[in-house]
Amino acid sequence: MVFAFLFFALVLFYLSVRSFLGGVAFLAFFRSELEKPLTAFAPFVAVIAPCKGLDEGLQENLSALLELDYPEYEVIFVVDDENDPAISVINELKQDTQDKQDGIEITKSNPVNPLHPVKLVVAGRSTDSSQKVENIREAVTQADPRAEVFVFVDSDARPQKHWLRDLVVPLEGKNVGAATGYRWFISRKMTFAGELRSAWNASIASALGPNTNSNFCWGGSMAVRRETWETLNLSERLKGTLSDDFTVTRAMKDAGLEIRFVPQALTPSIENCSIHELFEFTTRQMKITRVYATPLWMLSFFGSTLFCGVMLSAFLIVMLSQSNDLLVRSSIATLAIVSILSVGKAWLRLKAVSLVIPMASRQAIPQLSLWLLAPPLFLWNCVAASLSRTINW
Repeated sequence: MVFAFLFFALVLFYLSVRSFLGGVAFLAFFRSELEKPLTAFAPFVAVIAPCKGLDEGLQENLSALLELDYPEYEVIFVVDDENDPAISVINELKQDTQDKQDGIEITKSNPVNPLHPVKLVVAGRSTDSSQKVENIREAVTQADPRAEVFVFVDSDARPQKHWLRDLVVPLEGKNVGAATGYRWFISRKMTFAGELRSAWNASIASALGPNTNSNFCWGGSMAVRRETWETLNLSERLKGTLSDDFTVTRAMKDAGLEIRFVPQALTPSIENCSIHELFEFTTRQMKITRVYATPLWMLSFFGSTLFCGVMLSAFLIVMLSQSNDLLVRSSIATLAIVSILSVGKAWLRLKAVSLVIPMASRQAIPQLSLWLLAPPLFLWNCVAASLSRTINW
């Protein structure tokens, strides 16, 4: 028993050290990328935003898309039902844009209209793909012929003004297939469920970085050249799939193209979260991962099982043992070292994220404490993902 515990404790210690060093690299990468000057690369862009229902803060999220610091782009909102309640918000934004445009005087000093075209597309109901995938496939056919880049954004994301420019710049490199950001959850009102979801999601965010071979695309903040999209026949490859993220990632890797993570494109999702929504969201992510990236799901299963097994065993040994033998001392050391490394990783990650999303700094206490509950939640998600083939979305 002693040797079994020591073996698995050493494995967890090794993984914890690697995770902490990953946090160091994550912060260094953010600082390095933020110091780079922007290039002049800014082609016409079609920003595609699939919408469904009234997400919390939807008007603010969609309004942000019309106020981006970028020379020329269009915004294509796409729904699957002409009676979708999101349409009322979209139409209101379109009208506001038109009113502003009517009030602009084109003169020699102001020869270009700074406002951007807004389109509303109603896609057909999907029969063999997820509805989001069907919406994307329809939206790209409606993009302006001038659009050299397709950018995709989720309706629950709230991009910052510089988001589009930073996201597009890496595509200047011919070997770059896609540029991606990721989500960062911030609750309007701090709750246990909301902060745990953020801590759970943060561990995935910090898996992205300078290693283009291990990066993945996130469809909620992603840019792809039109030429690349058409060359890889991505619209056809998406047909019949559930996840745009994993499908585009696989296509880029199959083609030997890089996936660049853009720290400045890390996008806040500002919304509250209930306990039910917490478990629904996290389990859905792992179900999708099990189908499209089985090795990653198995690795998550192993890692969360190892963490929970070793940490719980160490805690019980310390609490129940009456002696001060090697097993007890090893258990105390395991609890202390793994905790210090985990808190350190969470601090480094939050420090990095706060460089691009300043409001994230208010999450210091939950991020530095709820790391302990993220692995048990991952374990629950992995088990649930293995026992079900249905998804609520």
